[in-house]
Amino acid sequence: MTQVKDGPLLMEGPVEIEMDDGTTVRSDRFVVALCTCRRSRTAPFCDTSHRRKVRDDG
Repeated sequence: MTQVKDGPLLMEGPVEIEMDDGTTVRSDRFVVALCTCRRSRTAPFCDTSHRRKVRDDG
């Protein structure tokens, strides 16, 4: 596992995670990013919601 500074926890896949409600989610990807900021809409997987939004006024 690798913790990305201000980002997700990266794990070698495939992974299977048991959620609080007892359901299981699985990812068959080679590397899986797990959300640590709790902003992801695809939790427990990271959807890059932790990234700062930069406004382009140009």
